[in-house]
Amino acid sequence: MQKKNSTMKSILTIALMLLMSRWTAAAPNDTPADSLVILFGNKTRLVIHSDDKNGISQLAKYDLNKLVSDMGLMLDSTSSGEKYLVINEKSTQRYLRDTVIVVTRKDGKVTVTVKDRDKQSKVEKNDENKEGDDSDREYRRNQERRRRNNWNLSIEGVGIGLNGLIQKTSSQAYSSETYELRPIGSRYVSLGVGQMPTIAKGKTASLRLYYALEVSWNNFMFEQDNIAVKTPTGVAFLDAGRDLKKSKLTVATINIPFVPRVTFYNTSGRKLFHLGAGVYGGYRIDSYTKIKELNNNRERNHSNFHLNNFRYGLIAHLGIAKTNFFVKYDLNPLFKPGFGPDVRAISFGIGL
Repeated sequence: MQKKNSTMKSILTIALMLLMSRWTAAAPNDTPADSLVILFGNKTRLVIHSDDKNGISQLAKYDLNKLVSDMGLMLDSTSSGEKYLVINEKSTQRYLRDTVIVVTRKDGKVTVTVKDRDKQSKVEKNDENKEGDDSDREYRRNQERRRRNNWNLSIEGVGIGLNGLIQKTSSQAYSSETYELRPIGSRYVSLGVGQMPTIAKGKTASLRLYYALEVSWNNFMFEQDNIAVKTPTGVAFLDAGRDLKKSKLTVATINIPFVPRVTFYNTSGRKLFHLGAGVYGGYRIDSYTKIKELNNNRERNHSNFHLNNFRYGLIAHLGIAKTNFFVKYDLNPLFKPGFGPDVRAISFGIGL
């Protein structure tokens, strides 16, 4: 019986100290206090006084089991006297009730359980489309990867393709047969580095701006055994007077393209295709003719051949999956007006 009374005293002391630590600053007034009475058997009772009901309700936030346990240890450590357990800012977190959130996936359902010492609630979510969740995760990973690579240098300026010449106006001085090109031999090559920052993006599409510094080579290989020669009055395409393996005019240019590009993605974030259209400007840095004889002897001659130093035009990009296509078209003539045929260069191919 003595042990039981000692336990009841401990509980009573804990409750009184808890209330005193939180409301000792409150000044007494004439408002009647609220009381909470708990009976233990016939002779033992626990009475908790508070200024109002809100004070009593604050007890629900605390774990009384921890309070009783700590107070019991304190009483066991002394032979007599009273012990006080003060609840302040440092000890408040220790005695707050624990809350545990458990997420369980089973049989196509996700169950979220919020557990308290006295309560628990569940929220269930169907998980029939697991592939959709995987797609969302893949999309987020791709978005993060694209965000990190927005301003990284790339080698998308690398490309190979073919060249052509489009005649705008005919001239008696320049017959199109004299500069007719071999379709396969007239190759286009470009090397460059660029950046492609994202202007706007969504879940299924993004707008990016591609710009780069490129060096390109337009190789115009003639169908006939003709050689491009610079004369005071203009460029001339003269018959070599012998059979040649090949004869070509090469123009090297440094270019800066600006291409807004719209890219489309599927629900999993994988690229479907992209479309781009823009402009470019360039400056001629070299030009030369190259002749290859039947015996494989080579001859190269560097000159400006009355070519325009500045070049500008339109460019279009088309990408399907990981394959990129491009088309470039010069808006200004390849040669200076009056010093060569009125032709525009066009190039198309695959970007690497």
